[in-house]
Amino acid sequence: MSKPICRQLAVSLILCLAAHGAETTAKFLGANSCASTSCHGGGDSSQNQFIIWSLKDFHSQRPFATLVTARAKQIADTAGISDPTTDERCTSCHAPLADVPENLRGGNFNISEGVSCESCHGPAGHWIRSHTRTDYTRADRTAVGLRDLANLYVRANACVACHQVVAEPLLQAGHPELIFELDGQSIAEPKHWSATKNGNGAQAWFVGQAVALREMSWELAQDKSPAENEINRWNALLWLMIRAGTIDSNLPKPPDITFRPNAENFELIQRWSDSLAQAAAELPWTDQLSQAALDALANTSADFNATIPQPVQARRAERLVLALDRLLTAQRNFPPGSVCDADLNQLFKLTQSAPDFDAAQFTRVLKQFAVALISPQ
Repeated sequence: MSKPICRQLAVSLILCLAAHGAETTAKFLGANSCASTSCHGGGDSSQNQFIIWSLKDFHSQRPFATLVTARAKQIADTAGISDPTTDERCTSCHAPLADVPENLRGGNFNISEGVSCESCHGPAGHWIRSHTRTDYTRADRTAVGLRDLANLYVRANACVACHQVVAEPLLQAGHPELIFELDGQSIAEPKHWSATKNGNGAQAWFVGQAVALREMSWELAQDKSPAENEINRWNALLWLMIRAGTIDSNLPKPPDITFRPNAENFELIQRWSDSLAQAAAELPWTDQLSQAALDALANTSADFNATIPQPVQARRAERLVLALDRLLTAQRNFPPGSVCDADLNQLFKLTQSAPDFDAAQFTRVLKQFAVALISPQ
């Protein structure tokens, strides 16, 4: 994938509509263009999307406001950034509208909106008037630039740009690590959409992880001297997706790279993980597939052994418990409070400190969890 997709969400939104020349590129109209009471700013539950976003959603003004905090100033100073409110390294995620050219900014445009309606749904200039037409199909709306977020692959691409990869200099300066998990983060999001549009949770998890692996692979391929910690994170997610990718014969098989961290392999995995995400998004997902993924990952205790360096094992465990949580939640036959829940809680506790990770203790509990899956209580 290209740098705009990975690091500059707003720019990618512009480019996707610019194929016929700048004069046809849609303008960004600002969140207020969606805010009238007759549209998405009303009190009715079917028209309150703007209200929920503006009052409850962290993506509203707070991402931009974060850039003026003392913590942001400290990270910026360490990274050699004079002003985080204007530097692309910060605004690309905290204020993506800042990258929109002046000639594409409508009258209500305001970069302090943070991650606003058009950051996710696409610039509204070409669809603001037509997207409510009852005779318009989903394809019609997509054709005029309204992003098809019901498609899990499209949704994952809209989110992963700012929820997975942070440039190494920013990490070194104190920016926290990020772990993208589409299903869990969608569940935590204040809903301004119908629950029926969420899609299958296990499928959303799978697609999101494949896209996250693609982005990590892209970032590492660009770095001539990637940090060992980032290689370990990549290694762990690659391992996870190779194991999960066995659940359906229609999913593309991974290239044989034996986890060697070099530019050629990063690029191979980048292409494979993107094709994996697309294929998974198109699968007619069933409860059987969710169960197969859960079983495949629960039975991986043999992959935590003395031949694997401890830091890599800790990263594998970190990704694994997040996966087991989402996949268990997706299965209706495992109610809260089951034995599986107790084991999973213990697995989470065992992954809280990477330097202190104990593979033997982790595999013991993981085996208990796998046994509990066979006969849920």
